[in-house]
Amino acid sequence: MAQKIGWIGTGVMGRYMAEHLMKAGHSLSVFNRTKAKAQPLIDQGAEYGTAHEVAKSSDVLFLMVGYPKDVETLVLGDNGILKAMKPGSILIDHTTSSPSLSEQIYQEGKTLGIECLDAPVSGGDIGAQKGTLVSMIGGDRETLDKVNPLLETFSANIKYAGGAGKGQHTKMANQIVISQNMNGVAEALIYAHKMGLDLEETIKTLTGGAANSFSLSVLGPRILKRDFDPGFYVEHFVKDMEIALEEARRANLSLPGLAYSHQLYKSLEAHGGSKYGTQAIALALERMNNVDLTKPNDN
Repeated sequence: MAQKIGWIGTGVMGRYMAEHLMKAGHSLSVFNRTKAKAQPLIDQGAEYGTAHEVAKSSDVLFLMVGYPKDVETLVLGDNGILKAMKPGSILIDHTTSSPSLSEQIYQEGKTLGIECLDAPVSGGDIGAQKGTLVSMIGGDRETLDKVNPLLETFSANIKYAGGAGKGQHTKMANQIVISQNMNGVAEALIYAHKMGLDLEETIKTLTGGAANSFSLSVLGPRILKRDFDPGFYVEHFVKDMEIALEEARRANLSLPGLAYSHQLYKSLEAHGGSKYGTQAIALALERMNNVDLTKPNDN
């Protein structure tokens, strides 16, 4: 009998991830707080129900929501979907969330006979659309083996990190790199602009060498086009950095680069940029330096 698959959270990335499952021939039931965001999937044949209806009917349930508090409210407690799920079913949480919350969900799931994986992803909106995400998995390896074919529909790389919460810790390491990489791209463009360089040619040159990265090759050109549409929301990135900073504090670690990037993004939020994509960090640095990359350099 075919597995019944549910998906909760059909936003910027979740919609495309779920769509890949449907294109692979799987039938889905879906829920999103704003139904309109699930409409593209409904139009392709997905059933729509409440979160509890989707959870109750699913053999495998995927989550892709915004914040740890959303996950906690949705999953745990007397009214949480975990208690609506069938024993023997599997919960896969793709939300970037708190490692300790992932551990709590794993333990509660175990008492209910439900297998739980924390499975944050990297690759942004383009990775979700192309099905080339990196999935970082925490939980039992045996559970991953059961759902690996499903994850392969939207993942180019599936990495098992260890027990519950380890997928989230891996994602925190990923976000630490990206936070400073994105800052480096924006600073480089501001420097190049001030020195009178052609910014498009500068990006082409840098992407051919050791400085190349997703942030430079994909998001750098978006900065030049003033395209700040989100592949990943600033407000969600700030959330991720704050999780990483809290985990670092607990581990008695000093991560000054991460702290600096966090402050730049908080400045961007304060100026109304929470719904922009992460490339909008350039705006914070432009304000700091009284520079506008769209205008000719005065020098």
